[in-house]
Amino acid sequence: MSQALTQLSSDERMFYDSVARFARDRVAPHVAHMDEKGALEKSLLPELFELGVMGVEVPAEYGGSGASFFTAALAVEALAVVDPSVSVLVDVQNTLVANAVLRWANEEQKQRYCPKLTAEWVGSYALSEPASGSDAFALQTRAVKQGSRWILNGRKLWITNANESNFFIVFANVDPSKGYKGITAFIVERGFKGFSVGKKEDKLGIRASSTCELVLEDCEVPEENLLGEIGKGYKIAIETLNEGRIGIGAQMVGTAQGAFDYAMKYMIERKQFGQSIANFQGLQFQYARCAVEIEAARLMVYNAARLKDAGLPFVKEAAMAKLFASEVAERTTSMCVEFLGGVGFTKEYPVEKFFRDSKIGKIYEGTSNMQLQTIAKLLQSQYGG
Repeated sequence: MSQALTQLSSDERMFYDSVARFARDRVAPHVAHMDEKGALEKSLLPELFELGVMGVEVPAEYGGSGASFFTAALAVEALAVVDPSVSVLVDVQNTLVANAVLRWANEEQKQRYCPKLTAEWVGSYALSEPASGSDAFALQTRAVKQGSRWILNGRKLWITNANESNFFIVFANVDPSKGYKGITAFIVERGFKGFSVGKKEDKLGIRASSTCELVLEDCEVPEENLLGEIGKGYKIAIETLNEGRIGIGAQMVGTAQGAFDYAMKYMIERKQFGQSIANFQGLQFQYARCAVEIEAARLMVYNAARLKDAGLPFVKEAAMAKLFASEVAERTTSMCVEFLGGVGFTKEYPVEKFFRDSKIGKIYEGTSNMQLQTIAKLLQSQYGG
């Protein structure tokens, strides 16, 4: 058991254990089939809402759990130990969608949407486009005001949860002449005229997590669905993603831990040359290093989440946590495949799936190079550069 987990408060530990138990009992039986068919088991969605992990930070007055950002990160980690696909669904719901609504929506919008997001509606965060990835502010989606409506036209790519979602935070530019200062956020419901969910990506990993294109063809959005101020969408995007990176870090910690737990049990049980292979020093040095790195990554994620909850600067720490945890997940899961030898390379054993699932951690919500750039800029500022 991780020392960091043993030091959680009693409420935090109880919450973590309840999510971990749900993951083992309810998610685990579906993991292989979900991965094979590339789709979420539909029966899990209402159970996730009932568990209370789809609105962890949302205040009780809006139907949520009223807990902390740190608590949301714990849920993401605990689910990823069993299935990173289900974990990222919960991650996006909390650290991106609900987070943005709580910070930027007006009271009427919170009253209208938060109860749905905590009880039945999955949400998506739609920023990326065909020509807009790391350069997020190069987005081409346009929004034009017509009477009491905004008309949106464009395409969004790589949108997590899109197949399951009824609620989308969509970024569009209302005045391209102002560059990124024309970017504005809108709340789009699945049933709005001119909105549709397009092609689902056939991915290497986190296959049960839907990743789809969104198509906006004269999509009609009521003016009351403007999120925040006109031209402030860039601020919403930056600040929300800064927090979301902590969630990805938590997902990667859980992914690494899930693969490591399975590999350790296998190595202890597997006999060669008359003894457990876990006794061989060549393997001991390797799995000991894996354990060190997982614990270090966990502590970095927990630190960033605690700083965020305390209202202290956390952007550098969030970038570091996301960067390091994703690297640790990739290294650890790769080693776990090797620890199992030939069977580790087969789909009959779960470590190859953890290996595939880990790769996305270094790509989405800011590539590793983007994290390094953020860290470097903040270090320059720290040292007077």
